[in-house]
Parts: sequence; structure tokens; C-alpha cells
Amino acid sequence: MSTPKTLIVGATTNPGRYAHYAASLFFERQMEFIPIGIKKGKVFGKEILDLKSKPALSDIHTITMYIGPQHQEEWMDYLLSLNPKRIIFNPGTENPDFFNKAKAKGVEVVPACTLVMLRTGQF
Repeated sequence: MSTPKTLIVGATTNPGRYAHYAASLFFERQMEFIPIGIKKGKVFGKEILDLKSKPALSDIHTITMYIGPQHQEEWMDYLLSLNPKRIIFNPGTENPDFFNKAKAKGVEVVPACTLVMLRTGQF
């Protein structure tokens, strides 16, 4: 049985970044994830999709944000068009405008840390 898909927004090959650590936890737990960002490369065997091309994706359950609010505006409508069930805003990514747009579409808004959620079984 497959797990719900999580889109990691701001994915990176840099092991010092939290987005990379999140990908490692999804990989270790054999949970389905899709890395997307503006930098090319692979994380745990998965190609980082080009956020700028706004690829067509389906069945996205959760979006976990690793880009700051100052860089979110141009991606909000695209990310909401993926019809996620929830968006996790990791520390430093909180954005009241995005919260409101997401809630208006019936998306659950979770200001929390994906890493903590995964480690404590709250994901």
C-alpha cells in the first residue's frame, strides 16, 4: 500500500538544509515524496522537479514548505491548483496571505515542523 504523496517545496541537494533532511526521513520511512525546487539535482534517487516550470502533478496529499514567504507569492496559485489536503508551513515559512488563500480553498494549514511531526508520529 502506498503512502500519501508529499511535495517538498524548496528541495535541495544540500545536506545541510532542512528540506534535504526531510527528504531523507521520507526516504528512510519509505514514504512517497516529490522534491521540487529551483535548483537541479537528485535527492535520494529522485530528480528535483523544476518549480519554475510548474509541472502537472496529481494526488498530492501534503505540501511541506521550505521556502520563505518572500519567495512564495509567485508559486501560491500553482501550489493551490494541485489541490492538496494540507500545507505544512515549517518554521520561517509562515505566511498569513498564503494561510488565508489555502483555508479559503478548504486546505488544512499547519504551522509546524515536518521533521518533528515525522519523528513524533504526528505526520
